[in-house]
Amino acid sequence: MVVGDVTTGTDVLVIGAGPAGYVAAIRAGQFDLDVTLVEKDAYGGTCLNHGCIPSKALITATDVAHDARYAEEMGIHADPDVDLSAMVDWKDDVVEQLTGGVEKLCNANGVDVLEGTATFVDESTVRVSHDGDGQGSETLSFEHAIVATGSRPIEIPSFSFADEPVLSSRQALSLESIPDSLVVVGAGYIGMELASVFAKLGTDVTVIEIRDSILPGYDDDLKRPVSRRATDLDIEFEFGYTASEWHEHGDDGGIRVVAEPVDRAVSDGGVATGESTDTGGALSIEADTVLVAVGREPVSDTLDLESAGVETDSRGFVETDSQARTSTEHIFAVGDVAGEPMLAHKGSAEGAVAAAVIAGQPAAIDHQAIPAVVFTDPEIATIGMSETDAVDSGFQTVTGRFPLQASGRALTTGDTDGFVRIVADAEEGYVLGGSIVGHEASELIAELGLAIELGATLEDVASTIHAHPTLSESVMEATENALGQAIHTLNR
Repeated sequence: MVVGDVTTGTDVLVIGAGPAGYVAAIRAGQFDLDVTLVEKDAYGGTCLNHGCIPSKALITATDVAHDARYAEEMGIHADPDVDLSAMVDWKDDVVEQLTGGVEKLCNANGVDVLEGTATFVDESTVRVSHDGDGQGSETLSFEHAIVATGSRPIEIPSFSFADEPVLSSRQALSLESIPDSLVVVGAGYIGMELASVFAKLGTDVTVIEIRDSILPGYDDDLKRPVSRRATDLDIEFEFGYTASEWHEHGDDGGIRVVAEPVDRAVSDGGVATGESTDTGGALSIEADTVLVAVGREPVSDTLDLESAGVETDSRGFVETDSQARTSTEHIFAVGDVAGEPMLAHKGSAEGAVAAAVIAGQPAAIDHQAIPAVVFTDPEIATIGMSETDAVDSGFQTVTGRFPLQASGRALTTGDTDGFVRIVADAEEGYVLGGSIVGHEASELIAELGLAIELGATLEDVASTIHAHPTLSESVMEATENALGQAIHTLNR
């Protein structure tokens, strides 16, 4: 680390070492470019340290305990004792292993790493401020820059993450004891994933959602199995409400969350009242703590982007083209800071494209084949076009569907709730998209992604011999159903 104020130069400056930034830096290094990566926190960014990886580790761990506790029909009788502190320690070990691997990969590919916060001075210079007394700052000039500063949880009025009873998703993943009761504000993918985690640990969970159902943006038939499982876990829902305030309640450190009704219709079975009390239209819900999971916002306000001529939209997302270029041609933006969908794998793909473009290689971002996954119970995964999207784009479509209840492998796992659906062009048979809800949907969706990327047809997928018994057979069966050739389900 450099003390004082000196000036150095680099071919490619990457700001942010999350999945978008470190991939961009490593790929640029592989193109023999001089690369400097600036990170103010930790290798791996939010995804590896506070998001994707730790949440999936806790989802897996809680699934193990929950599945063992409810496996009587398999002849297994158990009542696991969960030590959340030890579970979090294991999660942290997983995170440390991955972030350490990122650091080694950066070093192996010749990436110079600076710890600090970068702000633009102009379109070819940044200042990097180093944390700590006497650490100073330095000026760095660059030929090209890649902004990959990611996103952060959105705070809502009256619910500051600085207040101990109010948790962000990051804070919720580091709790060392299981709360007896929890209010979750937001029924999007983060809220639903963590609601399921704590419900499986024995926490009484109530979810407040301003809309009329869980997981906005997903088709009702995909959400229905998740809603059923949430009901089985005794998760209570308050649809059509917005959290307005909280205050301390009682002598044991508990709180009371107040939620106000909004003018929206209620669906998915109505409002679940749970332990709530009606106070003139508002709800008052007692809990130990509250998790706010209403979405994420870009981290772009710390960069002084205006000094570099980089434009953002009204929400602070950096505007880019199909090559990840911003309004300043030699400055690129990738990952969450560049807008929806805010997915780690989308950011990594954009990072690789930006590095290739800088190196003079032909590359562009194809958003058509980006999978989206919700790691709820059961999982939801989608890719490409829905049937509605395809029709709106002018295609005549054919669809195929295979229920997991007809899958031999699904029956042997005990997880049969869900289905595979595939959408194709009726004239040529090209696979246009698909959606899966069920156990291991996150893994199964890759086959449909490959089919879209390669321009495969229904015949191509259906004629590919799949191992038996496997869940992946369900993808083949769905394509056979679309062709009217299904063996293990009725043709439609």
